[in-house]
Parts: sequence; structure tokens; C-alpha cells
Amino acid sequence: MSADTTAAQTAGAGAADFEAAVAETAVVDGPLPGFHPALEAALTFPLAWGTAPVRDFRAWRRAARSKVDELLIVDREDGTPYAPEFGEPVRQDGYRAQSVTLSLTRHERVRAALLTPDGPGPFPAVLLLHDHGAKFDIGKEKLVRPWDDDVRLASAQAWAQKYFGGRFVGDELARRGYVVLCADALGWGDRGPLAYDQQQALASNFFNLGSSLAGLMAREDARAAGFLAGLDRVDARRVAAVGFSMGAYRAWQTAALTDAVRAAACVCWMTGLKEMMVPGNNTLRGQSSYYMLHPGLPRFLDFPDVASIAAPRPMLFFSGALDPLFPTDGVRTAHEKLRAVWRSRHAEERLRLETWPDLGHVFVDRMQDEVFDWLDRVL
Repeated sequence: MSADTTAAQTAGAGAADFEAAVAETAVVDGPLPGFHPALEAALTFPLAWGTAPVRDFRAWRRAARSKVDELLIVDREDGTPYAPEFGEPVRQDGYRAQSVTLSLTRHERVRAALLTPDGPGPFPAVLLLHDHGAKFDIGKEKLVRPWDDDVRLASAQAWAQKYFGGRFVGDELARRGYVVLCADALGWGDRGPLAYDQQQALASNFFNLGSSLAGLMAREDARAAGFLAGLDRVDARRVAAVGFSMGAYRAWQTAALTDAVRAAACVCWMTGLKEMMVPGNNTLRGQSSYYMLHPGLPRFLDFPDVASIAAPRPMLFFSGALDPLFPTDGVRTAHEKLRAVWRSRHAEERLRLETWPDLGHVFVDRMQDEVFDWLDRVL
């Protein structure tokens, strides 16, 4: 979007486009079973910090992370060699772009985009995590400008114009001196493209195999963070995760699962679960929600509780006040929980919570600039 786009247009465009992308295939919302209120009332999140009987924060972090780890229903792959194969670098404006193919699990090789600033290094680094958006032809290309595929470039430029103010976030970060790694999640880009209604079938197949689609994505993201932190060109003490929409969910989840991530910036994905479970919300429809659904986890922890496992590391959460995907009361509930955790660690200055009053479901240039400046300060 150009700088002179009106606030109203900016606010409504992102969420409207996301909603329109799924409208034709989304399940019509009907009445929930009569026992639903009783089940919802039973969600007390007993393992949350401040509620759990564990009073030592480090012990709580270990217990909470262990519970999340258990309920991913996907085995850890720490012993699987990454075995990276690097493509030929292509010189860009202030950085080099190349592909890297690696094993995030033992089951599949994944192709990622890797951007490296000019200079000797080692550099700070960002694990960049793409959104959902019901757009599967591109994944990593939503955030990193494709340099070898004109068809994907056209699709990526249109996506960047809708949600990112015409920018490619990864390229902006590389020009600012960050190594950037961005890979496709299962179903997108080189690992797709899925059709919208294939998501539920994919998730069902995972469950039938005693596994989880959301768990696989979580494991892969944590492994990607470890790979990035281990590169010679990277300062392992200065690695962040950054994402928009589903990518934001992935960013705070990765920070919770691995200490390889030292900070996280999460734009337009944070809420309380109960406040999100309202008629019309995507979380009740199946399909795309399966990428963020860990069976059994809400019996113990809410979304902000999981994110709090990363405390007291630096974390940023941006939301749009006009974002219909995340009701304001849910955002408020989540922010209050997060603030209480960081306050308990005497680390409120490391937590940035902001709701942009005139914006919807977008990550436009002025938001990006705030994130970039924040990363420069905390890494």
C-alpha cells in the first residue's frame, strides 16, 4: 500500500482479503453442541504461570515446555542431520540471496531462502515465518522476493502490496544487516500448493497416523531456528523469530519451544482462546485452524501462556484494533496475561504490546519500521 492510502482502506483491506479468500469454501457456522458451554467453562488453564502450583519460574518453564512438547504429538528430531545443500548466491542490493535445502525432519528435504548481508559477519539473524492467508502457491516468497521465478514473483508482489506496504520484509531485513532464513510450511510453495479444502484431509491423515499437522509445523520451525543459529555467518546470541498472522503464531510458538530464539516479533496473532471461539471466527471452521490446533493443549495452557514460556526474553506483539479475526477482548485478555508474566520477572521493559487503532490485519511499512528498530535495540 502506498503512503497515501487512507486509514480506513488500510484497516479493512487485510482482514477483508483474508476472509474473502476462504468464503467460498468455509464451513457455514452452525449452532455448537449443547455441552459446549460446559466444556468451555472447564478450560481453566491450570498450568499457566501464577495458576500452576509451581512457584519457581525456571521450574515452571521446564514443566510448561515439557507439556507443550508432549502434546505436539510429533517426535523431536534433534539427531537428524540438517545436511544442507546451498545454492549459488545471487548478488542483490547490499546482500546475497541463495537457496538452501535441508532436512528439518528425517521425512523430507525442505527448500528455504537464505539472505546474507554483505560484509564479514557474524551477523544477527531472523527466522522469518510466513502467513497462511489461504494462498498456497507461495510461502517463503510472501516475505522474500523471488529471484529465480517470474510467475511466483508476480504473485508475491501482489501479496506484498496487499499486506506489507509493497515491501518484502526479508529483503528489508537483509539490507539492514540481518541474515534471514525463510522456509515453506507444508502445503505452501515448493511443498504445495494445497487447495483450501485439502487442509482438513491433510490434518485428518496426520491424526490417523498418530501425529499432528500443527505439531509438525512447530517442530520444523524450532529445527529451522537451530539451523539458523548454527550457521558460521550468524551470531547465535542474536537470533530472532518474526512473523505476521499465522507467521506470528509460529514466531511466539518457536520462542516458547527453543532457546535458540532470543527474541520474537509477532504481528496480528495473539488472543485468548475463549474470546476467539465466537461464531464466524476461523478457529471454529476446521481447515486452516488445524495448522494451529494442538489436541489437548488447551486443557493446560492458553495461547498467551504458551508464549510466556519465552519470558523474560524480549517479545513484541502488535495487533490491529480493526482486525475482525482477533476480537479486541481476546487481544486484551492475552496482553494482560503476558504483561503479568513479564512483570513477575521484573522485565516489563522487554515486552512491547501495542494495538494500532487505525489498522486491521496487515503488516504495513510503518509497523515494519517499528519492528526493525525494536530488533536493532534488543538483539
